[in-house]
Amino acid sequence: MPPPAPTPRLGPPTRFAVALFPGFQALDAFGPLDVLNQLSKRTPLTLRVLAPTPAPVSTRAGDGGGAPTTGQAVSPTHTFEDAMAAAAADDDNGIEVLLVPGGLGTRDPANVAAAVGFVRAVYPSLRFLLTVCTGSALAARAGVLDGRRATSNKRAWAWVTAQGPEVRWVPRARWVTDGNVWTSSGISAGIDMMYAFVADQFGEDVAKELADAAEYVRNTDPDVDPFAAENGLPN
Repeated sequence: MPPPAPTPRLGPPTRFAVALFPGFQALDAFGPLDVLNQLSKRTPLTLRVLAPTPAPVSTRAGDGGGAPTTGQAVSPTHTFEDAMAAAAADDDNGIEVLLVPGGLGTRDPANVAAAVGFVRAVYPSLRFLLTVCTGSALAARAGVLDGRRATSNKRAWAWVTAQGPEVRWVPRARWVTDGNVWTSSGISAGIDMMYAFVADQFGEDVAKELADAAEYVRNTDPDVDPFAAENGLPN
C-alpha cells in the first residue's frame, strides 16, 4: 500500500483580524496593522476590526492614575459574534490570523471578558494567533498559551505572568514563536514581530522591501531584548 501523500503546505494567509477592547494600546494595533496595509498593496488581504459591539472602541482606559488624557476611537467593521458565525460556517470566509493588542484596558478582567472569551472560542479555527505586549495576558487567560513559550511587556512582567501560570514565559525575547502562536514584548516590539511574520509567510525579500519603504530599522533577532535587563528580569 503506497504511503499517504504529504499534506500540501497552505499558502500565505490573506484573512486577518484584530480584536479590540476599551483601553487597547494604539501602537500595539496600528503598528502591525500598517505593515499589513502596505503588504496589501502587493498581496490582496482582508482585515476585520473586531469588538464586542459595533460601537467605536477607545484607546483610553478610564480616568485613573496613569491613564492617558487623550486617545482615539476606532469603529469596528464586525463584532466578535459576526466573526464566530463566519468561523462556524467554514466557508473560506473565516479569520486566518488574529492579532490581539495589549494596553491598560487589559488590567480590568470585566473590560476584556468578551475579548478573552472570543480568543478562547476562535483559536481552534485560526491558522495563527499573534499577540502584542500585554495582549499575551488575554491569550493566557483564554488558556490558549498553556504549555507554550511566550513573552510580553517587561514592565508588566509580574502581572502578565500571573495571568498564565501554565505558560512557559520567556523573559528575554523581542518576540517568541511557538507553533502557530507569536507573542511579542512591549508595544513597538509588535512591529518587529509583524515584519518577522511577513518574512516567514511571504518571504524575507517582501519584509525587507516593506520595512525599507517605511524607513523602519528592523530588529531581526528575536533574542535581542535590552528591556529585560533594564527591568531586572533574568536571561
